[in-house]
Amino acid sequence: MHKEIRVLQAVRLKGRPQAGDIARSTDIPAESLDALLSRLVEDGLLSEARGRYKVTPEGKERLHELLEAERASIDTDALLSAYRDFEPFNSQFKQLMTDWQQIDENTPNDHSDADYDARVVQRLGELHDDFLPLVERIVSVVPRLAAYRDRFSSALAAAVDGDHSWLAHPLKDSYHTVWFEFHEELIGLAGLSRQAEAAAGRAE
Repeated sequence: MHKEIRVLQAVRLKGRPQAGDIARSTDIPAESLDALLSRLVEDGLLSEARGRYKVTPEGKERLHELLEAERASIDTDALLSAYRDFEPFNSQFKQLMTDWQQIDENTPNDHSDADYDARVVQRLGELHDDFLPLVERIVSVVPRLAAYRDRFSSALAAAVDGDHSWLAHPLKDSYHTVWFEFHEELIGLAGLSRQAEAAAGRAE
C-alpha cells in the first residue's frame, strides 16, 4: 500500500509521466516499480499509452481513499504546525522565482548577466539550507514524503553546477517543480485546497 500511494500520487501530480519520472519522484527501484506499474494498469488504476501513465477515474478514487487513510493516521497538529512554518519559506521562494524571471518590474531577466543569475542561485542555496530541517520535520510526520529530500538536493546541485534549467524548468524535476509538488502534498495533508490557498495568497 505504501508504494501504491506513492506511485498513484506521483502520477497524479505529474499528469502523464514516464516510468523514469515516477522513479525519481518515488525513489522506488526500477524493477520493483515496473512490476507495480504493470499491476496498477492491470487493476485499472492507471492507464498507459506510449510509455506515459495516467491515473484513471478508478485510480483517483483509490488514491483518495489512501490519502484519507494516511491523513487519519498522522499527527495532524504536528503537520499543521509544520505547514504554518512552511509559509514564510514559500513566500521567500516565490520572491526568489520572481527575481529569477525579472531583474525588476520593468526588466525581464534574459540571463545575460551571469553575476545576477549566480546571486539568485546562491540565495536558493541559502534558502535550501534553512529549509531542509523543516523538510526533515515533515518527513518525520509523513514518511511517504522522504524522497523529497533528495529531489530538492539534486535539483539544487544541478543548478549550482551550472545548468540553471534545474531552477524552474517545468518539464524537469527542477527545484520549482519539486517545490510545487511538495506544497501540493502539504495542502492535501492539511485538508486544504490549492484554490483556497491561492485566494489567501499562499499558493500559485
